[in-house]
Amino acid sequence: MKIIKDPVHGYIEVASPALDILDSPALQRLRYIRQLGFSYLVYPGAHHTRFEHSLGTLHLADVMARQLQLTREGRDLVSAAALIHDIGHGPFSHAIESVMEELCGKPHYDPSWLLEDPGIVQTLERHAISTDEVCAVLTGNDPLSGIIHGELDVDRMDYLLRDAHYTGVPYGTVDAHRLIRNTLIADGQVVLGEGGINAAESLLIARTLMRPAVYFHHVSRIAEMMFSAAVHAHLKRKPGADPVAFMRLDDAGCMYSLLHSPSEVARVLMEQIYARTLYKRAVYVGKEQVSAALLARHPTPGEQRTITTEIADAAGVPPHEVLLDIPVFPQAMSIHVVVRNRHRAIGLEEISPLVTTLNETRRGQWRLGVYTPQALVPAVATAAREILRIRPFTTQERLPLQP
Repeated sequence: MKIIKDPVHGYIEVASPALDILDSPALQRLRYIRQLGFSYLVYPGAHHTRFEHSLGTLHLADVMARQLQLTREGRDLVSAAALIHDIGHGPFSHAIESVMEELCGKPHYDPSWLLEDPGIVQTLERHAISTDEVCAVLTGNDPLSGIIHGELDVDRMDYLLRDAHYTGVPYGTVDAHRLIRNTLIADGQVVLGEGGINAAESLLIARTLMRPAVYFHHVSRIAEMMFSAAVHAHLKRKPGADPVAFMRLDDAGCMYSLLHSPSEVARVLMEQIYARTLYKRAVYVGKEQVSAALLARHPTPGEQRTITTEIADAAGVPPHEVLLDIPVFPQAMSIHVVVRNRHRAIGLEEISPLVTTLNETRRGQWRLGVYTPQALVPAVATAAREILRIRPFTTQERLPLQP
């Protein structure tokens, strides 16, 4: 048994087999992967790591496992999944996700990252924990999946609390323990009891408010786009580059590789990030100004690069000095709730009008961005608005009614 002091949850108890998993190289690597990528360029305190988050997720997962009165084997399974759930992350976490999916053919949560790590697999086998069952929990194919990977999971509870703590943003407050105390298993899925509805609404509010303030802050997005472009240029230029091996680097190793890349584009972009000399917004618009076709079908990375080249050519600038950012349109949030006198779990939106409002707010927060160096903003803005067919913004419908 080891007791670890955590600034978010207090003292966290870690016993075997979780302790052995925690000491594995795959988990120790997460000490050197920032949880929020380049958000430290906006919030100087945001240097917390995936390792800390994994510890917090482990703690809350064990609390929930006890609440659900799982067997010792079930608790060990859930604890293993909680610790392992983020080992697939590449350098700077989500900042590299799009490049990872394009060049490696899988996202960070793909279970193959676990299966390809012999150290983790051997540790699980030594403690009689089935690798297949852990993968099933992580992919949503197990009755216990909702604890780690679901609508009301401890992963989300921890990162909201932790990210709010380290950024200083006050919007991530979540009553995790009330949510856990009102969690139960019904019809083979993890659901919320009626007593946790207010706490669930609070969690959804926190998710909604943290998106523009932290997760999609425009400065972070610009740095992430510059970083993605640098990684892509580096792997394209470096002879015999292995994208999968590159994704196993930590933040420092990745930064060093890019600053010494054979690609001049990669070096320049990373030097600019390092000095916080970032691109600026040439276009930054919401869904009202974007064509319905663009919203309905999210362009692939290759298609986005084609559009970027068209904009750069029209503006008369090098392609790497134009970055196009089209985030995936946000999906609706929902939590299954068991209500007294009902014979099935229902969606929280059926009994809480707040959920509908929050989902509409999330859609309104979505932004398409085109970024470029400050001196090129006018030319790139004109070209981008023409090629992307950006509609002029009107505030007529928001003007107050005259008496």
